[in-house]
Amino acid sequence: MDDIDRKILSELQRDGRQTLTELADRVQLTLSPCHRRLRELERDQVITGYRAMVDPSAVGFGFHSLLFVTMRESTRDVIAAFEEAVASVPFVYDADRLFGEPDYLLKVVARDLDHFQQIYDEQLSALPGVQKLITTLVMRSVVEDRALPLDT
Repeated sequence: MDDIDRKILSELQRDGRQTLTELADRVQLTLSPCHRRLRELERDQVITGYRAMVDPSAVGFGFHSLLFVTMRESTRDVIAAFEEAVASVPFVYDADRLFGEPDYLLKVVARDLDHFQQIYDEQLSALPGVQKLITTLVMRSVVEDRALPLDT
């Protein structure tokens, strides 16, 4: 990956809807080389996808919580079952396995406190292999969905 690839990635992080012509102009390439580089970045899975950024509050999900998960055991089967179950809960919008304790950090969205309690009681507390769940509420997001600092 060279500086031009990094410029392409920076531009796409800034505006993923720009046309190929606009992208080529911004990175100072002609259309064909820009297109070739873009396809290589996609093929090599440097670019993993394109999506719209949606404001959760604008679509009725104004309640955000962080859930810290401690597992009873860390066997391969238990971890696999837990991760498969977490992936099936649509209100979990981010899940990270951590080193140390706790074992996982889940980011959960809900309509309100009652909705979160329903999700917690019916889905989250039933996740396989869980020893303990600790919940904290998000007061306000300060930094979110930041572009990677490719030009530093």
